Amino acid sequence: MLKHYLLSPGPTAVPERVQLAMAAPMIHHRTPQFSRIFAETREMLREVFQTEQDPILLAASGTGAMEAALVNVCSPGDVVIYVNGGKFGERWGKIAQKHGLVPVEIAVEWGEAVDPAAIEKALAEHPEARAVCVQASETSTTTEHPVREIAEIVARHENTVLIVDAITALGVVDLPMDAWGLDAVVAGSQKAFMLPPGLAMIACSEKYWRLAEGARCGRFYFDLLAERKAQAKGSDTTAWTPAVSLIRGLHEVLRMMLEEGLDKLFARHALLAEAARAGVQALGLRLISKRPATSATGAFVPDGIAGGAFVKYLRDKMGVTFAGGQDRFKGKIVRIAHLGYYDVFDIVIAMAALEMALARFGHPVQFGSGVAAAERVLMRRLPEVA
Repeated sequence: MLKHYLLSPGPTAVPERVQLAMAAPMIHHRTPQFSRIFAETREMLREVFQTEQDPILLAASGTGAMEAALVNVCSPGDVVIYVNGGKFGERWGKIAQKHGLVPVEIAVEWGEAVDPAAIEKALAEHPEARAVCVQASETSTTTEHPVREIAEIVARHENTVLIVDAITALGVVDLPMDAWGLDAVVAGSQKAFMLPPGLAMIACSEKYWRLAEGARCGRFYFDLLAERKAQAKGSDTTAWTPAVSLIRGLHEVLRMMLEEGLDKLFARHALLAEAARAGVQALGLRLISKRPATSATGAFVPDGIAGGAFVKYLRDKMGVTFAGGQDRFKGKIVRIAHLGYYDVFDIVIAMAALEMALARFGHPVQFGSGVAAAERVLMRRLPEVA
C-alpha cells in the first residue's frame, strides 16, 4: 500500500464534503432546482471576488476564461500589452496572436515581479492599447505581481482594461476587484476553489462591458455578452450546457470559504506559505522567486540532482505529488502547493517528504531541520491550551 498526498499547485485536493455534494444525483440544468443552486453560487462568488458585478461561470479550464476575457473586449489589430514572466504570462501573447491582435511583451526575468513602471512606459508608447494582461500569481515561477499598483496605472487610461489571471490567487490572497479597479478577473476550479478541473469563473467591470459592446474578435462558445444575459438574475442559467456537478461542488466550496471568513482564509494561506518557505530554506534550498507567491513555494533542487527524477521519485515511490519545472526551469525546480484544502500538517508532510527524498538522492540532510523550521511558524496557527 502507498498512501498518496496531492501537494501540487493544481489540481489540488478536494474536501470530502465537496465530493459528496458532487456525488448527488444529477439534475437537469434547465430546471428551477438548478437555477436556485446557480443563483446562490453566483451570489457567494461575488463575495469572494469582492465585487458588485455578477461573476460568469464557464464550462472550461482557466485558459478558456483567459481567452474569453481577451477576445470579448478586443477587435482584430488591437494592441495588447502583456507581462511575460513565466509560462502562464507567455500564454497571453499566444492567445493574442491567434486572434489577430498585436501583442506587446513586457519580458520579466523568471522569478521576478514586474516593475509597475514598465507598465506605465508601455502604455505611454502604446496609448491605444485595449488591454493590459498580467498574472496575479505566476504559478510556473511561484511569483506574485503587484496587481494593485498596475491597476492604478491602467485606470488612468479610459479605453484600456486590466485583465488579471487570478487562477492561483483568488481565494488565496486579498484581491478586492472593485476596490482596486480590476476590469476582468479570471479564476479556475482546480486551485483554491478545491474542485476538479473543468470550471472557470470570470467577473468584469462596467468599463469592461462598455468596451465589449464594440469588440469584433470572433467568438461563439466564449461570448461573454451572451453568457451575461443568460446568467442574469431571473434567468439563472447558462447559454450552453453547464458543468452541473462542478457547480454543485462550487456551491459547497463557497459555503466552506465563507464559513471560514475571507480574512481567516487569507491569513491561513499566508501562514502556510511562510512555513513552507522557512522549511525549504532551512534545508539549504534556494527559493525561485524574489517575490514569492502565497499559493505555492518553488525552490531549485541541489546541483547534481535531476529535478525531473526527483519529483517522479517523490510521486511514484513516496506517494507525494509536488510539481516540477516547465520550459527553462524543467528539471531544475520543485514546487510545493499550499492553496485550497491545505493546513498545518500538509506542510509538515511536505517538508518531511522533501528531507527524505533529498537524502535518498545523496544530498546531505539534517533530518528534522526543514520540518522544525516549518513547525515554528505553524505553531502560530494552533490555539493555546485552555
